[in-house]
Amino acid sequence: MEQAVLARRGAREAVADIEPRELHGRIDSILAKSSMVPGVLVMLSAQSVDPGIDSTAVEDRAAGVQLIYEGLRLTRSLAHDEPWVDADDVDADLAVLAADVLVSRGFYLLAMTDAADRAVETVRAFGRDQTRRRDPDADRESLDRNLEDDVFELAAVAGTTVVDAPPEDAVDAVIDDLLRSTDGEPLPEAAALFGSDVSPPASSEPIDDPAQPSATDP
Repeated sequence: MEQAVLARRGAREAVADIEPRELHGRIDSILAKSSMVPGVLVMLSAQSVDPGIDSTAVEDRAAGVQLIYEGLRLTRSLAHDEPWVDADDVDADLAVLAADVLVSRGFYLLAMTDAADRAVETVRAFGRDQTRRRDPDADRESLDRNLEDDVFELAAVAGTTVVDAPPEDAVDAVIDDLLRSTDGEPLPEAAALFGSDVSPPASSEPIDDPAQPSATDP
């Protein structure tokens, strides 16, 4: 689906200047294989309010939400399966840096938008949930899945505020469906969740996707 191509392109372009090369390579490989569900939801949320909006007008916001999700998702993975077998685990150190860069670049893209405050709250909520997860009686699965819930809400805000509108009931219903269909599982490819009947971008310009073929988007 074209929205997924746009979201991936925007996310990869946003981190294209990251150095050193090894760090950029790690980040780019993450984005090349990631599900684009959060970024696509930004575009679909905007189109739910204004069906004629060009998805390219929402590309930066989609990329911002996608980057924040990927950074927090990677952080969650590192927190659950601590990778440091020894003090000199360079690969683990690189993963931590990659997560930090992903989140910070996502913030940068959303900083001057109406979704900025929600982005900050999303990261704060993630930190609280991961802290609570350490409690012996914590519902760890529920706390973990709060990340997807919060990111989907962030996506709805980022998309609908492009056209100065609050998230609609229809968007809320889509989020509820997404949470039910992905409960406890990694996010699948965007087309698998949203289907092939999703409205294409209003622009008829062909999209040049710089990504290599991936397992997550057709």
